[in-house]
Amino acid sequence: MNFKRTFSVVKSVIILAVLSVILVSVAFPADPIQKKPSKLALEDGSGCTSIMVGRLASTDGSVITCHTCDGNYRQWVNIVPRRKNGPQATTKLYEGKMHTETPQDLRGLILKGEIPDVPETYAFLNTAYPALNEHGLAIGETTIGGRQELYNPEGMFMIEELERIMLERCKTAREAIKLAGQLVKEYGYGDYGECLTIADSKEVWHFEIFGAGPLEKGAVWAAVRIPDDHVGISANIPRISEINLKDPDYYMASDNVFKVAEEMGWWDPKKGEPFKFWKAYSGRRPFAIREFFVFSQLAPSLKLSMEAEELPFSIKPDKKVSVRDVLRLYRETYAGTQFDMSKNLLVKKRNSDKLVPSPIVSNWMSRDFINLINTLKPGTIEPQRTIAINACAYATVIQLRGWLPPAVGAVCWFAFDNPALSARIPIFAGVTGLPPSFAVCAQHRYREDSAAWIIRRANRLAVLRWGDNQKIMEEVVRNFEEKAMAELPLVEKKVLEIMNSRNPEKEPLSVSQYLTMYTNDFARAVLEKYRELYELFWTKYARGF
Repeated sequence: MNFKRTFSVVKSVIILAVLSVILVSVAFPADPIQKKPSKLALEDGSGCTSIMVGRLASTDGSVITCHTCDGNYRQWVNIVPRRKNGPQATTKLYEGKMHTETPQDLRGLILKGEIPDVPETYAFLNTAYPALNEHGLAIGETTIGGRQELYNPEGMFMIEELERIMLERCKTAREAIKLAGQLVKEYGYGDYGECLTIADSKEVWHFEIFGAGPLEKGAVWAAVRIPDDHVGISANIPRISEINLKDPDYYMASDNVFKVAEEMGWWDPKKGEPFKFWKAYSGRRPFAIREFFVFSQLAPSLKLSMEAEELPFSIKPDKKVSVRDVLRLYRETYAGTQFDMSKNLLVKKRNSDKLVPSPIVSNWMSRDFINLINTLKPGTIEPQRTIAINACAYATVIQLRGWLPPAVGAVCWFAFDNPALSARIPIFAGVTGLPPSFAVCAQHRYREDSAAWIIRRANRLAVLRWGDNQKIMEEVVRNFEEKAMAELPLVEKKVLEIMNSRNPEKEPLSVSQYLTMYTNDFARAVLEKYRELYELFWTKYARGF
């Protein structure tokens, strides 16, 4: 049957500016800070970024998946422990978890329903979009919007709850995708278009999901495995192209994936056109500046063009990619490239005719500043959506190293706030607890007991005169990164010693205790440094600028 489904969705776009003397939002100008119901506003590609690296594309054989949680989403983080359940146990599914202030905050939660639980769930790192479990299953996320007609609020699953159930019940990426498909078919998908980048220590998959429209509470989805020697990216735009379901080693999809597109008139097989998932369920060009920039950085030999209709779905990098290369990409503002927003903002150096960047200029300039400059001199600043933005709630780069036990082999390089300014903290899969300040969000009000606020306030002061503070911040980030990389082999060695000890009673700490102590000590060192930076910048600028 070929008929047009119709459904109207109220589209709301909430653009909040984070404005105060200290905390001026200098995020990229096209980056609205949104609440969950306005995900359709992300059609401009302004939300999160996830880079994926296959094990043969990385320098050390690790698999990598990532996430920047860009926008007004909760920043509190905790570890949810294993849970044993009785035979009749159920788990409740909610909407609204993205905007709570602490793990105990129930404000705004809407119960969507409940489903049968399993006898035992796995422990996981509980970020706004749950990220990593004790077995080394990892998930990144980006919102991709899609066609409004597909949204069906009657579905039970929001994307963050789907991620939670995956991490509680699965050990591998394939398991997680198959489980997600079963769950949304049975209970429905009630969220907007989403991409999950799902990885284990052997492979990484790019999974895109939409509702199936008002007449079907299920979902339309497809998943494509990134080849082991390739790198992929999702940056708020549907990217899956042709799918070959005869090759289940690389492709999976819902059983309605072709049917819905044909019924809605988005694909006509009689015309002989190949089915492209992005074209059917999005209808817009499947890449923008972030996809182009990352692929061009890693494979300049491809000579990719921003004028192309579509980019390759994934690329083989010209040289293998390290986790530090990925961390560097997440600090990108395109400085020194053709996309550098500050390239036309030069001033005369004092007592010289030489032109230099103004100390107040950065690629995190506020919308108001850009509008003012472009009003005075049109075309001075060409707005670009950078990878690193001040509107970021938190960021993860998850490295999965299959030659080590998951407890230490799976590590989340975690940062609060702008990933270009914030030191990364290693959170291992075997960690069982985090500092209390991690469990307090910074999106509701100013709280000095919030780790996110400790980082954020130093970062905001730093960019008010970026020309003066850039070297300071870059050195802090670099020093903590080098510290972590230097200590990592020692941490791994100690974990293996504990595991292989013939007399465990002589070991003062278990693996989980040791890793928890290490991560917490590292986190406390980072927080103390950012307290010092905050005091330094206030001292520098107490009398103005």
